[in-house]
Amino acid sequence: MDQIDEKLITILQGNARMPLKAIAQQVYLSAPAVSARIEKLETQGLIRGYHAEIDRQKLGYHITAFISLELPAQQKAEFYPFIEACPNVLECNCITGVYSMLIKVAFPSTQALDRFIGELSKFGNTSTQIVFSTPVPPRDVTAPPPPEEA
Repeated sequence: MDQIDEKLITILQGNARMPLKAIAQQVYLSAPAVSARIEKLETQGLIRGYHAEIDRQKLGYHITAFISLELPAQQKAEFYPFIEACPNVLECNCITGVYSMLIKVAFPSTQALDRFIGELSKFGNTSTQIVFSTPVPPRDVTAPPPPEEA
């Protein structure tokens, strides 16, 4: 991956619907050359998809929360299919520390969140933090990290 590929990734993260001609002007290549590079980045798995950013509040999901779950290792086989099938789960991360799972969820009400936490309790202890505001929303990386020093 060269500097042009890095610039393409940055541009597409900012606006994946930008016309190829406009992208080509920014990287000083032809539209067909840009198309070929983007296709290569997709084939390599660097670009995994294109998504619309949705305002969950406007859809009625007024509660965003992070739930930490203590999950015994022997329950992972049962837990993973359960959590993947939950439509209100935005993310589920296996983490270090006292809790082994960090789950980001969105619900229309605290009552719906409470019911979900009740379902989770069959897997282990939970700790929940409700989001009041998000001063730094999710953002994308801009370029590969610098090489680590020895």
